[in-house]
Amino acid sequence: MNTREDKIVTSENGEENDKESHGKEGSICGFDSLNQLLSSSLKPQVYQEVTRLLQGLNYGKPLESVALPDSATTLSSNHGFDLKAFTFHAGKELMREPRIVRVGLIQNSIALPTTHPFLDQKRALFQKLKPIIEAAGASGVNILCLQEAWTMPFGFCTREKSWCEFAEPVDGESTQFLRGLAQKYNMVIVSPILERDVNHGETIWNTAVIIGNHGNVIGKHRKNHIPRVGDFNESTYYMEGNTGHPVFETAYGRIAVNICYGRHHPLNWMGFGLNGAEIVFNPSATVGELSEPMWPIEARNAAIANSYFVGSINRVGTEIFPNPFTSGDGKPQHTDFGHFYGSSYFSAPDASCTPSLSRHRDGLIISDMDLNLCRQYKDKWGFRMTARYDVYADMLAHYVKPDFAPQIITDPLLKKV
Repeated sequence: MNTREDKIVTSENGEENDKESHGKEGSICGFDSLNQLLSSSLKPQVYQEVTRLLQGLNYGKPLESVALPDSATTLSSNHGFDLKAFTFHAGKELMREPRIVRVGLIQNSIALPTTHPFLDQKRALFQKLKPIIEAAGASGVNILCLQEAWTMPFGFCTREKSWCEFAEPVDGESTQFLRGLAQKYNMVIVSPILERDVNHGETIWNTAVIIGNHGNVIGKHRKNHIPRVGDFNESTYYMEGNTGHPVFETAYGRIAVNICYGRHHPLNWMGFGLNGAEIVFNPSATVGELSEPMWPIEARNAAIANSYFVGSINRVGTEIFPNPFTSGDGKPQHTDFGHFYGSSYFSAPDASCTPSLSRHRDGLIISDMDLNLCRQYKDKWGFRMTARYDVYADMLAHYVKPDFAPQIITDPLLKKV
């Protein structure tokens, strides 16, 4: 039984603070994740029923764990990152062979305090992620996605323009670092970075670079929706993207990237589905106070509604910045964004999902997924057939006009005040 204890927590800038904590900072009552808390606290038969309700069933059965090679588990043990693996099955078909792809998601905290030289911070992240990427490669991962703006702290809360120094061209240092690993492990890597578009006035974008399994750059996608809520001051640095809803045909399947805040917009998810995505990644940076109740819901809903798999990634830890900032919300100035709660996970078209990674530790979650499940659930539920895209298109065409009037029919007996 985990007990509550007081401990000293050292912040990123070296200050020590007394905090009452359940085990490690960011844990859930001393447990890495909600699933770990439930499995440790409930009787087996009760836990099985609770997970059926929370995580669903994959083709009528609980999701199965996957054994990974010793080389991967050794890297996890030596470098202290969470490691989990599961498999999503599909029904056996008579006309098609299974299309099984192994997919990985990496979540991590920053490697150095935000006060260190920027180049040191960036290269320390390269070194921190390398063994986690190697564990993915040793496990035979075909497609790997990193978290949003993985090369830097999420300094956009501060409004300080110095964080723009982390921006780089699509073929910049981070892409060169990952190209070799992609080629070495025959692995597609999705690398979300802060992009500097040198051909268009050095404009900055929040961008995901798709690196092919031969080390080539397949393409890029820029974040469609930019938040303007709380400390998410991202529009100080970059605006809405201009790349639409591209789907990238890779050696292992058709993938897309719905970056962070886009997960709150159902039509954004739909756009990738209409273009034929089979797996959509949602690399994110979001904090507990703002969004944690939404986190297990939105991506899973998208997987169901659009008949594709979703991989949700969130960064980890509390990043302390040197200068206090506010966000015009009346709250006192502060030096941190809040706790990035990790909890990365996969969702499937059949409404099943994996347990999440740790809420406070770096981690790699791996899933085998049979992409045949996508079409099987399109056939089962008929969402594409029963959708009324012509009606939606007509409504939206009217909505965007200045003279739009809502379609409201008022009870004639309703008394107006």
